[in-house]
Amino acid sequence: MSETRISLDNPKSLGKLSDDAFQALLLEGVSRTFALTIPQLPASLYSAVANAYLLCRIVDTIEDEVSLTPEQKKYFCSEFISIVKTGINTESFAVELAPLLSGQTSPAEHTLIHVLPRVIEITHKFDPAQIDALATCVETMAAGMPIFQAQNLNHGLATLADLDKYCYYVAGCVGEMLAKLFCHYSPEIDRHRDELLRLSVSFGQGLQMTNILKDIWDDAKRGVCWLPQDIFTETGFDLKNLTPETSDASFKAGLERLIGIAHGHLQNALTYTQLIPGHETGIRNFCLWALGMAVLTLRKIKRNMDFNQSDQVKITRNSVKATIFVTRLIGRSNFMLALLFNWAGRELKAPGWTYSTPNPKAQ
Repeated sequence: MSETRISLDNPKSLGKLSDDAFQALLLEGVSRTFALTIPQLPASLYSAVANAYLLCRIVDTIEDEVSLTPEQKKYFCSEFISIVKTGINTESFAVELAPLLSGQTSPAEHTLIHVLPRVIEITHKFDPAQIDALATCVETMAAGMPIFQAQNLNHGLATLADLDKYCYYVAGCVGEMLAKLFCHYSPEIDRHRDELLRLSVSFGQGLQMTNILKDIWDDAKRGVCWLPQDIFTETGFDLKNLTPETSDASFKAGLERLIGIAHGHLQNALTYTQLIPGHETGIRNFCLWALGMAVLTLRKIKRNMDFNQSDQVKITRNSVKATIFVTRLIGRSNFMLALLFNWAGRELKAPGWTYSTPNPKAQ
């Protein structure tokens, strides 16, 4: 009898795996970046953070599915919030959603929806405080993302404040969740809870803005633009005129300003990471690898302002390896990390621009 091959192509075979192996295989399918960084976390954090990412990815899958109407997306997001909170009706939810996914949704995401019941089963093995952190994040994300999905995004968001809100719903709330999980894991980390929660929103925004800037032209092909109109109006460029051939100095000026703002948020991300005790190398690596890759991506964008596809500003594997090597070497030292950050980001700062931690909930 031949041995059944365990793979994402055969969802039934995943049942043979332990919870951690099951989640690791799913992560590898839906995000190579997080499949690289999440395993750096301490064992007692790994499972919860891996599960959290998969939950967020399910929300993303619903929101990105082209075959679903806005009403269907709102319905499935609402149902998913309830499922994460209660752990019930998972089978019927998966059975209802799975057939509606189109070929534009990746095979790994199709599998994720098929095995959703087990993902939720793992969620409800965690401590109540961890479940609450995950459920709060999913609720914020699933309730906030449809607000923007319903808008006409052909020519960008109206204001930088709108971009702050969008980044909060898709990344800032994830940062808050991670801060809560880190504080739950360590009383020593929990002493900085308030500051970590504040900075975590900015950390999330820095990473999300970096992705937005990198993916400008990929998004444009889908008729979507996440750039804030007010920033470009100030520099004299109308986003209605944006095309991949755009090489306008006023557009580049707006882009430079956004790079500077993103860099400011990454400065807050460094401060956040420096609040994590030096001996918690796993958590520090998790944060620093994401931070380092974001800074290198911004540098590449700044040096290639005429890029017209994301691959042109995607960092190389060698850059990723260098980030990992250097952060492992100096990751315990706040002083050395500050020196490295200042050196790596010296060309990214926006002169005369004031950075502030976003607080979309207050807007």
